[in-house]
Amino acid sequence: MLTQEDRQRYRRHLQLPEIGEEGQARLLGARVLVVGAGGLGCPVLQYLAAAGVGTLGIADSDRVELSNLQRQVLFGNADIGQMKAEAAARAVKRLNPSIRCEIHARRVDRVSVEKLVGAYDLVVDGSDNFATRYLLNDACVSVGRPLVSGAIYKFEGQVSVFNYQDGPTYRCLFPTTPSAAEAPNCDTTGVLGVLPGLIGCAQATEALKVLMGLGEVLRGRLWVFDALSFQSRILRFSRHPEHSLLNLSTASPTDYAELCSATPVAITAPELAELLASEAPPFLLDVREPEEYYRFHLPGLPLFR
Repeated sequence: MLTQEDRQRYRRHLQLPEIGEEGQARLLGARVLVVGAGGLGCPVLQYLAAAGVGTLGIADSDRVELSNLQRQVLFGNADIGQMKAEAAARAVKRLNPSIRCEIHARRVDRVSVEKLVGAYDLVVDGSDNFATRYLLNDACVSVGRPLVSGAIYKFEGQVSVFNYQDGPTYRCLFPTTPSAAEAPNCDTTGVLGVLPGLIGCAQATEALKVLMGLGEVLRGRLWVFDALSFQSRILRFSRHPEHSLLNLSTASPTDYAELCSATPVAITAPELAELLASEAPPFLLDVREPEEYYRFHLPGLPLFR
């Protein structure tokens, strides 16, 4: 039952015959897991919280950095250095104190994913790497949860809904994992700041439609948006039995290898200079962009384009 405060807060929803009290009650009773509180996750969390989704799980192991603020609109300067999951929970609670936030300030991995996904009705993928996307897909197939997926690249984005009402899965559209060269992210390529907001809002829209049973969900359809031309198109794809049945038990563990790899060892610039000046200097491969190289580099090291 909706309270008087609920009726006032969600009044514009209640005025829509397609939603009404029944639809709003569904949202208040829903549990949604948002993986990634970055560029995509921020607008998703904002609008799901504002719409009255009763419980939001927020999974992210990163901390807020200054470079995030160009597009991750839940955060401000005061949040720099804070865990994203915790800062995001505080922000959405300010927006809507009546909802519940469950914080998972850790990276989703093969060991924890099935239990985590199984605790929610729906998963929204706002991650930025293919290993997590395949892992979430396989977990959703294993426990029978729909997956709202979004991705961005420079000025383009895409959204689809997988594993919904016996529809195609992520593997039906992308059967094999791409190589590292084929899978750049915004850290290396950059992204237009407003693009994650547009794509994240589309993901939130699809999530609400799934939760309330509204309209035509992007099931078996991929919405592709180009911000430079402001044109979009819909690509249709089908369910493939050989791919759609792959889950955590049957898929290759190598698809998640990135999530299981060791943490790289970091050294300081003075330590690197000392190593390079030693009798047996290491081979140094600098893979940064030219802008990063010019901002800081050790003297005497060439720039290869």
